[in-house]
Amino acid sequence: MNIFYKALLYFQKRGYYVCQRIADRFGIRAKVIRTTFMYLTFVTLGFGFALYLFLAFWMRIKDLLYTKRSSVFDL
Repeated sequence: MNIFYKALLYFQKRGYYVCQRIADRFGIRAKVIRTTFMYLTFVTLGFGFALYLFLAFWMRIKDLLYTKRSSVFDL
């Protein structure tokens, strides 16, 4: 478990340092950058899943409405 916490601390230090550098560059607080990255992560992950569900629903409706007919007499 100690190795897990060391790795977590390592990535937190490096990740927070990146956010701090970006914040210093734009002249805003690092907390704003971190929360923005978290919100964007959740939004983009949710957007992809919602897009997938929408396309699956659309394809299902299309298949129900437009069925292939084998001959002219199947009208």
